[in-house]
Amino acid sequence: MIRPHLSACPDLGRVRRGAYFAPRERVSIIRTAMEARSRLSGALLIAGLLVAACSGGGSDDPTASPLLPSLTAPPPTATQPPVAALVDGSPIRLSDYEAEVRRYEAAQQTAGIDLATLGNYRAQLLQALIDRRLLALGAQEAGFELTEETLSQKIDQLVEARGGSEAMGAWLAEHAYTLESFERALQDELLAAEMVARITAGVPEETDQVHARHILVASRSEAENLLAQLEDGADFAELAVARSLDLSTRLAGGDLGWFPLGYLTVPELAAAAFALEPEQIGPVVETALGFHIVQTLERGTRVLAPDALRALQQLAVEDWLRVAREQRQIELFVVP
Repeated sequence: MIRPHLSACPDLGRVRRGAYFAPRERVSIIRTAMEARSRLSGALLIAGLLVAACSGGGSDDPTASPLLPSLTAPPPTATQPPVAALVDGSPIRLSDYEAEVRRYEAAQQTAGIDLATLGNYRAQLLQALIDRRLLALGAQEAGFELTEETLSQKIDQLVEARGGSEAMGAWLAEHAYTLESFERALQDELLAAEMVARITAGVPEETDQVHARHILVASRSEAENLLAQLEDGADFAELAVARSLDLSTRLAGGDLGWFPLGYLTVPELAAAAFALEPEQIGPVVETALGFHIVQTLERGTRVLAPDALRALQQLAVEDWLRVAREQRQIELFVVP
C-alpha cells in the first residue's frame, strides 16, 4: 500500500510490457531478452555495474558476524537525513534518490537523448529504488545475512576490477557517489540480487507449452474474410506470408514457435493459443495490435528455451514485487 505524504502521487506502476504497433512496421509479438529485463537493473547504474564485478552474491558464511546495520529506519531524530520514501520504515534517503536522478540524466544527455522524451523517469527511478529495497528486505527476512566482511570483499573485488583505488575513487566522483552512499547502494544491490536468485530458482525449467502460428491484420472484417478462406481449405502459411502485418513471423508463415504462458508480449494471443486443441484454428482474437487468427499446432511439456526461461523468471520477480508492494507500507515524501 502506497501512502503519499503530499497532495498527489504519480502513477508508479511498471512500464507496460508490450509492443507499439504501426501498420506494416515490425510488430514485436515474441518477448525478447531485452523486453524481459528487469527495470531494477535497467534503471539503476549500480545494478549492472556492481553485481557483474562483484559476482557471487552471498556470504560464504551466512552466520558470520558482525552483521551490517539493519535496513530498518531508526526512530526519527532531529539529525536524521531527509528521506524520499520509507519502505516498512526502511529509509530511502533523499540524497541517494536525487543522486540517482542526476546520474541517469547525465547518462542520457551523454547519449544525446532529450530528457523531455523519456516521460516521468524520476518516478520510475524512485520505484526502482523502492523495488530494490523490497527485494533487500525480503532477503533479510528469508534469513540471508550480509556481513561487513562480505561487503568489504565485494568492494575490494570492484576496486581491483576498475584498476585500483585511484581509478575507483575517480569513478565514484564521476558518478556522484560518496563512499557511504556507494556502500548503501551495494548493500541493497547484493541483498536484492540474493532475493532475485531465490525467486527465480523456483521457476521450473520444463513447463506446458504450445506451438502456434497466427495472422495479424488491421480490421475484423479482413480477419473474418481470411478465416472463411481457411475454413474453405486455404493454406494458413501462404495467407500469413501474403497478409500478416507481423513482420517478425510473416515470412515463417506466422509461426510463433513453442512458447509457455507469459512469454508473448500479447497475453490475449497466448491465451487463445492455449485454449485450442492441436491443429485447431480459433475465432478472431482482438488485441491492442489488431485482429489475429490463431492456430495451435502442437502442445506438450517441454524444456524452456533460454529466452523463455528468462522471461518466466522475470515474471516471477515482477509477481513477487507486486505482492510485496501490496503488503508493505510504502510512504512517499517526494512527488517525482
